[in-house]
Amino acid sequence: MRFGRTFEEFEIGAVYKHWPGKTVTEYDDHLFCLLTMNHHPLHLDSNYAERTTDFGKNVVVGNYVYSLLLGMSVPDVSGKAIANLEVESLRHLAPTFHGDTIYGETTVLDKTPSKSKSDRGIVYVETKGYKQDSTVVCVFRRKVMVPTEKYVKERGGEQPGRPEPREK
Repeated sequence: MRFGRTFEEFEIGAVYKHWPGKTVTEYDDHLFCLLTMNHHPLHLDSNYAERTTDFGKNVVVGNYVYSLLLGMSVPDVSGKAIANLEVESLRHLAPTFHGDTIYGETTVLDKTPSKSKSDRGIVYVETKGYKQDSTVVCVFRRKVMVPTEKYVKERGGEQPGRPEPREK
């Protein structure tokens, strides 16, 4: 299984379709709200959402959708990352509801070798998240510092620090 890419493996214009998608449950949404102390009734109180909002039902917290997409992109984009440097923009374009399934894809917009260290580079990507009906719900752009092949080789290869089984 692929877990991220080195700088050399990224190609400008490449699109990585993240798999599998994730169906968002009420439990997922409520747990995220509780973990992040977001107690807005739009997310937690179905009576409030039904009676007082334009949506007529609870809306999934946007930052959960963003976090889900960021996580989905790790095997394709940032699994080897040295650092996530910047989230340049984050837009929520449509609501996500309990029971919706989120899918994601990332496009490589640009890549630049590091000016200060020759063993890494910066990859600029845009990730889009969309629902089962193809409605785009979230788009964000970020810059990720990734290693070169040389960096990976010098630090132990694809799975540095992984122990080997020992027979007794």
